[in-house]
Amino acid sequence: MTKQPDEWLDDVPDNQEEEDEEIIWVSKSEIKRDAEELKRLGAELVDLGKNALDKIPLDERLRAEIELAGRIKKEGRRRQLQLIGKIMRSMDVEPIRQALDKLKNRHNQQVALFHKLEALRDRMIEQGDDAMTDVIALYPHADRQQLRSMIRNAQKEKAANKPPKSARLIFQYLRELAEG
Repeated sequence: MTKQPDEWLDDVPDNQEEEDEEIIWVSKSEIKRDAEELKRLGAELVDLGKNALDKIPLDERLRAEIELAGRIKKEGRRRQLQLIGKIMRSMDVEPIRQALDKLKNRHNQQVALFHKLEALRDRMIEQGDDAMTDVIALYPHADRQQLRSMIRNAQKEKAANKPPKSARLIFQYLRELAEG
């Protein structure tokens, strides 16, 4: 007597049916997309400087492979990036992503601060003492005399079409105030 297809399930143990339901099938395309994304993440890590790499939690082997990829050119670099992606597939990359995002965000914040300081410097050169009150309000420990002197020199340089040496000095002083 042959079994009907419905009866075949009777031979399968109950826990086997549950295991089959728990398996999540992933398409080949999705696996490839994930691998490409890890290669891109590896390329970002390779492009970072040594100081920035120190701030990212990497195991010794991955760190060594990333440093090696920085020294390799052309086709060898592509293959090294594939190896880095392969290594990262077997580990939790979320801490690495978070650290990288934090580094990028810090860079974006620094760029925004520099733009703000440049605008403040330009306003000080244009308006003189009127803009000085805003600077003193932002940075109460600023030296008024030093700022006034630099502003006057910058205004003279601008009128004479000379290089903006004093404007650069004002920016550096404002940056020191903002960071200190």
